[in-house]
Amino acid sequence: MNRAVLSRLGITLPLLPTTSVGSLPKPPELLAARSRYTMGAISRRELDTLAEEATVFWLREQEALGLDVLVDGEMYRGDLVGFFAEELEGMVLGGPVRVYGNWYYRKPVIQGPIRWEQPVTVGWWRFAQGHTAKPVKATVTGPYTVMDWSFDEHYGDRRTACLALAHELRKEVEALVAAGARIIQIDEPALSTRPGELPLLREALGVMTDGLDAYWIVHTCYGAFDTVYPGMLALPVHSFSLALAHAAVDWIAHFAIAPFTADLCAGVIDVHARAVESVDTVRHRIEHALPLVPAAGVWVAPDCGLKTRRIEDARDQLRVMVAGTALAREQQDSGGSGI
Repeated sequence: MNRAVLSRLGITLPLLPTTSVGSLPKPPELLAARSRYTMGAISRRELDTLAEEATVFWLREQEALGLDVLVDGEMYRGDLVGFFAEELEGMVLGGPVRVYGNWYYRKPVIQGPIRWEQPVTVGWWRFAQGHTAKPVKATVTGPYTVMDWSFDEHYGDRRTACLALAHELRKEVEALVAAGARIIQIDEPALSTRPGELPLLREALGVMTDGLDAYWIVHTCYGAFDTVYPGMLALPVHSFSLALAHAAVDWIAHFAIAPFTADLCAGVIDVHARAVESVDTVRHRIEHALPLVPAAGVWVAPDCGLKTRRIEDARDQLRVMVAGTALAREQQDSGGSGI
């Protein structure tokens, strides 16, 4: 479907290209170092050195596992919203808010005019791409989610705050494109939070992507997608990264309402499951996805970031994902009825 876009950008991928969503588990020594840095016990340079080592570790792991498009693993980040809030002028981190289970995040506060002062992820993307010949996907948290997950004490209305974020975060993706990033994922887990604001999300993403030559992916996790489909198809991106492994979302039923007109990055690994899926389970989930869009437009990934898993579990889940994809490719190449 959008293979022509990738081809124009000089990117050649196999059928059913594999990738990870973004975050990967941090090694214990890096987690300990982040706590020590917070307490002032080590310098930022010492922390960044450990993050660089962890980034290289995960690049090598992804290469060894056979993934087609790599991620830097976000070894330098905390949570997806707070990280950007700390780097944007006009925002600060507030107190902890519970997300689920025992996971908390410090909810950002918009205290003044939002300003992007310098690249936030570009150096890390360039570092990662410099350590592999495979394409590295850049990941940026989207303006709608940053707005929705923050307290606004400055702008006074959601649209103004969201568009202010969009204009400033555009500077980040402009810098990524200038650095050579050609596959850019915008994380918008709040996509279906308020269906009536879907036009605002479309406007904000238009601000970020218009006129920039890249292959754009929107990643979203769990939500009430029946309330935003098919309207979400109007978002100005080439691909949607969706959680097909989450049984509560029947995408075939959704897509029967209206044809899916974008590429689909099918989330076939449940990152919150205690057990590692079997290769056959992954193959079956890919088969579940293939009737939704032409095979040329299907990617394969976990359904969300893997940062909450242990390193060995994340490695095993990516391994079975790649193996299940290989079986699906073989069946597709042979014209089997299962795909």
